Amino acid sequence: MQHHAEIDAANLLCPLPVLRARKALLRLAPGQVLRVLTTDPMAAVDLPHFAAQGGHAYLGTEPAGGAMAHYLRRGG
Repeated sequence: MQHHAEIDAANLLCPLPVLRARKALLRLAPGQVLRVLTTDPMAAVDLPHFAAQGGHAYLGTEPAGGAMAHYLRRGG
């Protein structure tokens, strides 16, 4: 999936992937997509919840080597 920014949160445990995603989304314009690489299985729960609470869109996930890539679109 096409994205405008990426953060590597692999090998980080909750809540660090969410905190880093939040910080990265603040630097993006509304509508831009952030790719977050994680290895923490809880990120599959935490990132969609964070997106919904923050007015962002969780676009899904896909395998990325030994990690999972999560995609979030910044809300307006």
